[in-house]
Parts: sequence; C-alpha cells; structure tokens
Amino acid sequence: MAQGLAVSDVVQVTVNLSPLAIPTRNFGALCVVGDSDVIGIGTRIRQYSSLDGVASDFGTSAPEYLAADLFFSQSPQPSILYVGRWASGATAGELVGGVVGSTAQATLLSTLQAITTGGMTITVDSSPHTVSSLDFSGITNLNGAATVLDTALSSWADCAWDGVQGQFVITSHTAGPSSNVSGATDPGSGATLATDLKLTTAQGGVSTAGVTAEDPIDAITAIVPLNGDIYGFMFAATASISDDDYIDVAAYIEGASPSHIFGITSGASAILDPASTTDLGFMLSDAGYSRTFYQYSQSSAYAAASIFGRAFTTDFTAQNSLITLMFKQEPGVTAESLTETQAATLKTKHGNVFVNYMNSAAIIQHGVMADGTFFDERQGTDWLQNQVQTDLFNLLYTTPTKIPQTDAGVHQMVTTVEKSMDAAVNNGLVAPGVWNSTLQFGLLKAFQTLPKGYYVFAPPVASQSQADREARKAPTIQCAIKLAGAVHSANVAINVNR
Repeated sequence: MAQGLAVSDVVQVTVNLSPLAIPTRNFGALCVVGDSDVIGIGTRIRQYSSLDGVASDFGTSAPEYLAADLFFSQSPQPSILYVGRWASGATAGELVGGVVGSTAQATLLSTLQAITTGGMTITVDSSPHTVSSLDFSGITNLNGAATVLDTALSSWADCAWDGVQGQFVITSHTAGPSSNVSGATDPGSGATLATDLKLTTAQGGVSTAGVTAEDPIDAITAIVPLNGDIYGFMFAATASISDDDYIDVAAYIEGASPSHIFGITSGASAILDPASTTDLGFMLSDAGYSRTFYQYSQSSAYAAASIFGRAFTTDFTAQNSLITLMFKQEPGVTAESLTETQAATLKTKHGNVFVNYMNSAAIIQHGVMADGTFFDERQGTDWLQNQVQTDLFNLLYTTPTKIPQTDAGVHQMVTTVEKSMDAAVNNGLVAPGVWNSTLQFGLLKAFQTLPKGYYVFAPPVASQSQADREARKAPTIQCAIKLAGAVHSANVAINVNR
C-alpha cells in the first residue's frame, strides 16, 4: 500500500517546549571546614547526607565528625552537610586516580593478581621515577595492591587505596608548593599498571600540588566559590583559630555574594565579663556583623553546629514553617549554668547560649546574629531576596516572547513579586501589621496598616528616564513588608483583692 502524501503538507504542527524554571537556592546546607587530611586540597569539599557517611570518611573522633554529629542530631534532622578542607599546615602534592566503580573493583583485582612483573613511571616532586618487577599475584584485595606499590615508591611517595571513594592515591613525602605527583605512565610494553590503577590523566587521574599553610580566611575564600548552594559555614579543626582569624572570616562573609552566614563557638570566659572589650563576642557585636553568630559553650567546641542543624530544617515552601531559635534544644550539648550578670552580659554582646533555667528547663537563648538581628529574620530575608530574584528571573527566562516595557508588562513583574510575598506570608515570615516607618512610596503612608503584610509598587513606565528606557530597564519596584516576628518574653500582672 502506498504511503501517500505527508499530512504536514496540509497541517504543519510544531511543539515548542518552554525552558525549565531555575530552582531557588537551598538555605539549609552547612559546610563544616576542618583540617583533617581526608579531603585533598584539589577536591576541597565533599557532600554528605548522613552521619554514617561522615564517619566512614573521618572516623568518630575527628572534629569534622563531632560537628556533624551535633548537626545531624537535631530534630527534625537536616539533610545536607558539606565538609571542607582547611590546610592548617603545609600539604603534600598528590595524584588521585580515577574512580573504580564497585562492580569494576572485582575485575581490577583479578587483573592485578595476574601481574607478576608490573611497572610504571611516575613523576614525584618534578623528578621521574620508574618502578618495575612488581608482583601482585599474592594480593587478596585492593588495599594489598596499594601496599605493593607503596613499598616500591617508599623512597619518594606513599600509595593508599581509598575504599570509600574507590580511588588509588599517591602522596609525595614532601610538602609545600614544590611538592607534586604527576605523569603516571605505563612501560613501553607489558602490563598497563598505571592505566589499570587509573593513575593516568586519560583514566581520570588528577594531580594537585601541595600548598603552604593557610589562614582560615584562605580556606573560606577557596571553598565559597566552589558551591553556591552552601549557606552556612563553621570551623571544626584540630588547629587553633585566633579571634583575629574569626574576625577576618566574619568580615569576608559579611560582604560575600551570594549571601552566607558564619557560626562560631567559643568558651572564652572573657565573653561573660561585662568589663571586657577585647573578647570575640564584644568585637563581633561592636563590628555589627549581621551574617555571623556565636555561641558561648564550655561543654562543646562545636555547639554552633547544633544551631545550624535546627535552623536549617526550615521548609520555606510549607505553611507556618518558620521558627525562632529561642527555646529550642541542642541534643548532645550540655547546658550552661550562668549568673544573671553573665546572662545579661551575653545578651548585651549579642551572643547565644544553651542555658539552664531554675525550672529544670534548658533552652537556646537568644538566637541572634552578632549585630542583634534575629537568626530567623536573617535567614528568612535572605530566602525572600532569593525567592523574588528567582521568580522574576524565571518570568523573563520562561516567557517565550518578551515582557513588554509597558505598564502592562511591569504589572506582570509586580504580580510575580506579589506571589513571592504571598509565599513569605504563607511560611510565616511576613504578616499583616502597621507600617511603623516614615518611609513612603506609591500609596503607602507612614503608620498605615498593611492588611496583606506587604505592599508592592512600581511607577508608570512614562516616568522613566530615556536612558533607562533605551537600556530596557524596568522601573524600580519597591516593596514594604511587615515581619511577623516572634514572642520571646511575656509580662503578666495579677491583681489580688480580698
């Protein structure tokens, strides 16, 4: 039977798929920065979804694990943790082989067991070295293969099998910028050992030169650009960190983009001294840092991880989901017993503490940043900024034609911003209230009630300058929002009459 003429000659149909909208940023991801040598400088960060994953890599005594334990011990439990690497001392150059998948490991073991005269050439500290006559016939696992190669390289480097990541790692015996391992190649004939172990560039081998000892600020500035999804940062390391180092990091976080927050734990007694003006708490508060918080704790060096864990479970898409940190718990952290003077001093210096009360309760107090801003308002407004930004970007990005530079087009943008504000009302960040400000724009007047909790205004397109119109800019959209706040204290007067 003849197929006949194409139907498209009469009816032409095309399907145009709109681009996928850009997701909003995650405001529940913490990065614990430590100095254990588990993560190489070339990698810098790893992501974990459970405490077990951290334990597999770091064991159960490393600072990174102890901080992760506090983070994941919160209820409800947060879901994403990153661990970053700080080179508190000079590091050795290393060659990290390509990943050997779990199913390929058995095949690799069989291949290696058949090699009795293996060899390879590798460059360590810029000098090539050749090893030969390597006998792998007696090995029973890939750790055994690493031991054979480690023995052969023992004058210049170490070799280990990373069973968690599925990689062979060769590390130089030296440290610093001149320390390096690279150039693994197979011999001209015979066994292809370098290729089998995935130590060649073609097989995914990556070389990273050593570095000199870093200051904490160096580690943070190296890690922040690697993953824009990370919102919170803290340190958990064996090396000590000075107050000046913390101030340097706080200053950087304050101006970094996109927005981040930084958490510190300190047990320095001077923080509780009302006469002290040189302690970390006073200096952070005096500097007015709105993106750094600190917790006083004598019992736990990483108590701030628990604050992160509790705050980072907030679901901004759910109804009435925002929390205040005041009155919350810190599983795994021993509560402090403070005098009234010490508690008042800590409040003046905008610090936080997990503290005992005389009624046998223990609570987080006060849940503030170093400038006195409440943590939930800092996190919430950062989320709202990103929500508005993302929603407007998606409006422009997913519109198949264009948003016209007309009042009707600007109205689409205003409507989009209002949808973002509705989400803020839904999750409890914004609520109806009185605009207690003298700032006025559009129809908004001082001390006017905002029945929806917000007001969004854009001026007519006709009011734009010619330069802005030619540059295709939208008129500035202004928003007024009333934060819902939270109750932290109460006064009750009981009048008795006989």
